[in-house]
Amino acid sequence: MLRSLFAGVTGLQSHQVAMDVESNNIANVNTIGYKYSRANFSDLLAQTNQIATAPQGQIGGKNAVQIGLGTTVSSVTRIHSQGSIQNTDKNTDVAIQGDGFFIVSSDGGNTYKYSRSGDFKFDAAGNFVDNNGFIVQGWVRDETTGLVDATAPIANIQIPPGLTTPAQATSEVVVKANLSSGDSVEQFKPIYNLDTNSLNTTGVDGIANTSDDDRPEFFNVLFDASGNALNLQAGQGMWTSYQPATFSDTIVAPAAGALAFDVNGVSMSLVFAGTETAAQATSMIAAKINANTATTGVSAAPDPSNPAILILTNDNTRGTTAASKNINLVVTTANAGLASGSDITAFQYTFVSAGATPIAETTATGAIRQFTTTEDLRAQMQHDARLIGDDHGDNDNVLTECAITVEINDKGQFEIKNPGSAGVDEYDLRLAVTGLTSAGVTENTRFTQNFQTLSGTLTTGSSISRLSQSFNAATHSASIDVFDSLGTKHTLRLDFRKTALNSSGGTEWIYEISVPSPGDIGGTINKNELTNLDAGRISFTNTGALALATIPSLTYTANNGSAPNQTIDLNFGTINSFDGMTSFDNPSGTSGISQDGFPGGDLVGIRIDQSGTLVGSFSNGRSFGLAQIGMAKFSNNEGLVSDGGNVYLQSANSGDPIIGTAATAGRGFMQSSALEASNVDLSKSLTQLIIIQRGYQANGKTITTSDTLLETLIGLKR
Repeated sequence: MLRSLFAGVTGLQSHQVAMDVESNNIANVNTIGYKYSRANFSDLLAQTNQIATAPQGQIGGKNAVQIGLGTTVSSVTRIHSQGSIQNTDKNTDVAIQGDGFFIVSSDGGNTYKYSRSGDFKFDAAGNFVDNNGFIVQGWVRDETTGLVDATAPIANIQIPPGLTTPAQATSEVVVKANLSSGDSVEQFKPIYNLDTNSLNTTGVDGIANTSDDDRPEFFNVLFDASGNALNLQAGQGMWTSYQPATFSDTIVAPAAGALAFDVNGVSMSLVFAGTETAAQATSMIAAKINANTATTGVSAAPDPSNPAILILTNDNTRGTTAASKNINLVVTTANAGLASGSDITAFQYTFVSAGATPIAETTATGAIRQFTTTEDLRAQMQHDARLIGDDHGDNDNVLTECAITVEINDKGQFEIKNPGSAGVDEYDLRLAVTGLTSAGVTENTRFTQNFQTLSGTLTTGSSISRLSQSFNAATHSASIDVFDSLGTKHTLRLDFRKTALNSSGGTEWIYEISVPSPGDIGGTINKNELTNLDAGRISFTNTGALALATIPSLTYTANNGSAPNQTIDLNFGTINSFDGMTSFDNPSGTSGISQDGFPGGDLVGIRIDQSGTLVGSFSNGRSFGLAQIGMAKFSNNEGLVSDGGNVYLQSANSGDPIIGTAATAGRGFMQSSALEASNVDLSKSLTQLIIIQRGYQANGKTITTSDTLLETLIGLKR
């Protein structure tokens, strides 16, 4: 009978423990990061009144007769299930989503405590602490390398108040852009100025340096005023006449018989009776020539003051071939005193590809001229305009006795001037520009039309000039602010300009680099040797990939007290790849340009990312990791020992902490501006209270019932 009394007592005791555990759970229903506990019941040893026997013969086996002696709480299990995540407005609140614990220390890292409560803050000394004042453990930024090394031992996380970051000088500029290879561009600028002193020579990096702007450019990559490509091909060009061609001859009374001749390659003939006068013969010859004017371009007429003088004229405004330009009279059967003669005032300018050797204007024969660059054509036109004056003047081959000039102005226009101030070879210009066709070569109408506005009269001594349409080069510009060692900002500008087609058919560009004065990048691209300029070349394959880029780096000195000889690498991408500069048939544009420098700045805010990195935001716009919160993982979370204050201690059964960063090796990730709520289920806990209460009441009933039985037993004595 006493056994039932004591069994009831153990039941009361065990349920009291369970009540204590569940009351503690309910008490911590709002404790951040709290993990609820569960009391685990087990029975006590039983009293064996009869042991179990095995079957023997015809008698079966019997089970043991045991009477239990009650119950006890064998263990209290802490359930480490995930609590719900509650967002907060505090950026230093951190919740763990998944397995793991924050590591805190109260003695500078000599001993560690572990917590799921991420209610952290910075104290007056910049320590990152929890509500107990324990300092959160992790890794801080190495000032030398600028990195947070998560492989080093953990230590106190401290961010000094008023933290500043020093300036970092720019060491690299990365450019990602497309330079259009298309036949129509939106970004273009006039071709470079060319004056009468320009020379077709090149200087540093293959760029002409005869003056600030005097640089010849290849004609086959130029564009008109609307941004349409000229696409000038070898053999294409124009005819330019500086004055109508004229030829005169005195005709005499012809003898009976034939006169045979050809004009500009067209054969003609007359038969005279021998009775014609000189005037009549002149009219007959003129009529024969005029019948073929549409083909030859040459017209003829008697001199009004002397009808025996035959005058041939070609204003060079008709046709596009040599047969319709100038005057070339060849007499094959002489009669009437007509003699062979010629007059060349129109010249054929044809384009030859880069690499070919143009016929120089000083050694050219007849009307044939060849050009590749803008300077070739400019110099040849000026030479020929003066040559006409010499031929019609004293013919002493001194071309400086004519002041006609051909220049290229700052609008990219060919400009012809006739000031009439040099000497005896001055004359009135009557310019005519017409197209050019030849065997297998069609007229380039855009090229011709651009020059046709030169046509017209320009009298000697005139103060006006004749202008072509503008010629333009495809361009693109990009700029970025770079920083010196003091954090001073300087604008680095890149100006790209299309200059040629390479042998594979890809495009070639030059680029100029400039910085504001008094900055110095050591450039000398012109005769003034301005040191704040430099230039390089960049070329592309026929697929638009980067093929070559010169000047991969520059040496910059700001001349403002900052460190001199600052090296800035220019990163245009990988050769034969499309990860940087490209040249596709798309509009020119910069898709990305960046640099790695920045000025000094003050810390203005901190945020925490999913890896637990404390990212500092500075007043200079820069952000980088200042520290990283460490996280511990245990083999047996239930083996941790509660130490109060929402922290746990390692025990012999928890295993050693495995320390690392969040979101690695099975550790959960961290969510900032959030806290993990208690995982206590209040509805479950209240239900458990009812169960514990009923269990307690039932055990109490066993005691009172046993007492009643004892009273009956005692009553037998009466």
